[in-house]
Amino acid sequence: MAKAATIKKAPADLVEMFDDVEQGSEAWFDLRRGLPTSSKFAYVLAGGEEARMRTKYLRQLAGEIVSGETAETFQSEEMKRGKLMEPAARAYYERTHLVDLRPIGFIRRTLRSSFPGTDCIVGASPDSQVGKRKGLEVKTMRPDLLLEVKQRGAAGFPSEHRAQTQGTMLVADWDEVDLLLFYDGRNGPMSLKFNVTRDDAFIARLRDELEKFSYELRKLVEQWKNM
Repeated sequence: MAKAATIKKAPADLVEMFDDVEQGSEAWFDLRRGLPTSSKFAYVLAGGEEARMRTKYLRQLAGEIVSGETAETFQSEEMKRGKLMEPAARAYYERTHLVDLRPIGFIRRTLRSSFPGTDCIVGASPDSQVGKRKGLEVKTMRPDLLLEVKQRGAAGFPSEHRAQTQGTMLVADWDEVDLLLFYDGRNGPMSLKFNVTRDDAFIARLRDELEKFSYELRKLVEQWKNM
């Protein structure tokens, strides 16, 4: 009788939640230094003419690992506005959805591999957790851009946020993420919400690309140390 083939399965991923760490604090930067994080997963997937963004991100993380210092990042006026409006956006979401949000500082996931020494560690900093298996991502947006998205109707989901929302679900092991586009104006809040559900095919491809990226990152760090 023929023997059944033995399939070697990768051990279960390790997921760690740090809800006692404030985003933007020194401890937060320490946790994420040198790790691919969901807000930049689009760079990991970049190809063709945008492949240079992937290379730039690879070098940035390698530099963080080698130096032990967080890479300098430029903060645009839009980013500063977003930081200021985030508390109002979360309060608005709680009020209109009758829920209590759970603040999340950082989530770290070790993507286990069946090949020794090839585990990949990634992270995410969602704006909040909703219930047990759902997250919230807030993006502040100028009123004119919000109106443009609204005019597009069901097709208006900003595709540039797909990798981040699906990546957050990969890291946190969630089933859905609400993407809240928000602006806090003098006449009251303006908002649009998109409910993003888990796309396992996209997440599987993202996971493969993250493992490749992590391998290249290790090689780049080793190359620097051996120069």
